Amino acid sequence: MLTVLAAGSVFFPGLFLLSKQCLKSFPALRWSERDAVIVSARLVSSVQAVMASSAGYIIASSCEDIIEDQHWLTSTYIMFAVPYFVYDIYAMFMCYWYKIQVKGHEEATAVPRSMSSVLTSYLRREFLMVLHHVVMVTVCFPVSVFWRQGRGDYFQGVMFMAEVSTPSVCLGKILIQYKQQHTLLHKVNGALMLITFFICRVLLFPYLYYVYGRYASIPFYMVPLSVPWHCNLGAALLMAPQLYWFSLICRGALRLFTGTSRSRIPPRTSAAPKEQQKMDDTALPQPANGYSTRPTEPELTTH
Repeated sequence: MLTVLAAGSVFFPGLFLLSKQCLKSFPALRWSERDAVIVSARLVSSVQAVMASSAGYIIASSCEDIIEDQHWLTSTYIMFAVPYFVYDIYAMFMCYWYKIQVKGHEEATAVPRSMSSVLTSYLRREFLMVLHHVVMVTVCFPVSVFWRQGRGDYFQGVMFMAEVSTPSVCLGKILIQYKQQHTLLHKVNGALMLITFFICRVLLFPYLYYVYGRYASIPFYMVPLSVPWHCNLGAALLMAPQLYWFSLICRGALRLFTGTSRSRIPPRTSAAPKEQQKMDDTALPQPANGYSTRPTEPELTTH
């Protein structure tokens, strides 16, 4: 198992560094450090999502007994993927760092922000996403590998398949980063993200409750009363951020498909108050995790 853990610790940061170097070095690309970092982080997230979803499908489809059947890939992939969540906290910070460096603020060019202040701002702005990653490593990992005692591999496989929505999320972030909100690709990708996130994340735990109800021959509404309290608590804690993020996706989708966009806002004239210009120029960039609650942004992104 330690070998698998070490392999994951090398694979995800290594893929990030390799992708970044290729994007910067290829003659046809020659991307800047900032662009290479941001796109490489999205690429690694998409690769991890494809691997997790594939592993989840293999596990779930091979388990006839949803409680007792086991598959070797379950614990193996959990061990392999744990380093990804640690790496991704760093990758999100690097994306945030480069975004605030290129905003063109007068303050940013005159007085560079210290690393500690940027880190504090990052943790405050990305608190929910960082907390999600920390919980995945410190709570979900030991529960999935040790506490389950080899039972419920089917449920673990289905939860892996929640990552199906991640590639469209990453593509949406890249399209927004390069101001491609007006394209058909962005709209199609936004619709795909909305559908996959709803099916694979919002409906995830209701589906698992339904499957267990069929297995135990009890009505769906009786399942929460039949399983241990800590299972209900864990499901609720994991479900809550998904509902929050899905609400942000829905708001972004509404803005996208109703045509509400910054591009439709009249350009600011030179007579605008200097105080307002300063506030606009120093506005914080899009969150590193892609979520935004600002009503004027035509974003449709998530983790």
